Amino acid sequence: MALLHSRLANTVVMYMILMSLWGFWRFFRKQGMDSSYWGAVVIAEVLILIQGAIGVFMRINGILPARGWFHILYGIVAAIALPGVYLYTKGSEERRDMLFYAAIFLFLIGISLRAMSTGGLG
Repeated sequence: MALLHSRLANTVVMYMILMSLWGFWRFFRKQGMDSSYWGAVVIAEVLILIQGAIGVFMRINGILPARGWFHILYGIVAAIALPGVYLYTKGSEERRDMLFYAAIFLFLIGISLRAMSTGGLG
């Protein structure tokens, strides 16, 4: 399970990099949100939630991260970041909202990398 959690973390980071680049690309081309990007945002949130569910399963089974509460805090922040941006933008599809999503994906890259650095098994 720990290996799956670790590999999925790598996948999440790579996906977030692509989403951020795509978001900035759309913003600088003066485009807003479209159905393709919305679908990719939903996939990103599902990946984060699956990652969290695996982490909860591991925690229940006694597999603890080295710096436990920090790792868990980063996971919680990652899980609420995208819904937070959605609530802030009220689901709008304007060009400016594209910038918010591109930026939050940059933030998620950082928080995911930080979570990975605190997640070695203790």
